[in-house]
Amino acid sequence: MNFNLRNAVIHNVSNNTQDQLEDTIVDAIQSGEEKMLPGLGVLFEVIWQNSSEQEKKEMLGTLESGLKH
Repeated sequence: MNFNLRNAVIHNVSNNTQDQLEDTIVDAIQSGEEKMLPGLGVLFEVIWQNSSEQEKKEMLGTLESGLKH
């Protein structure tokens, strides 16, 4: 069985609205289930690949600040 998680996640959300994408992210975080982490990673990869250098710097600043709590 050849299963590509990245493609499966993208396929499952590719036609979602912004509200649906937000619900997916919030639900995954609130559930606290480890099995949701790879899907969130795929979504972050899409965000990262489609962000400008300035947006990436802002995300890194937010991440750095969040990790210092």
